[in-house]
Amino acid sequence: MEKRVGVVGIVIEDFDIVDKVNDRLHEHAEIIVGRMGVPYKDKGISVISLIVDGTMDNISSLTGQLGKIKGLKVKSAITKK
Repeated sequence: MEKRVGVVGIVIEDFDIVDKVNDRLHEHAEIIVGRMGVPYKDKGISVISLIVDGTMDNISSLTGQLGKIKGLKVKSAITKK
């Protein structure tokens, strides 16, 4: 299957779920090229951006598992090639 490059944005609204999020990211570490996390304490949120390189199945698995965690929002933008 063809690999694609993309960006995954995660907004964490509940700091109690950070361990769950990190576990999911660790499970998909092979497709994560880069990661930037910014705690925005004044707003009570944390924002994580990921650069990913993997098959659509791999990327969808990551975003799908993250999407099942209550207390966060996840969105992705993936290249067509």
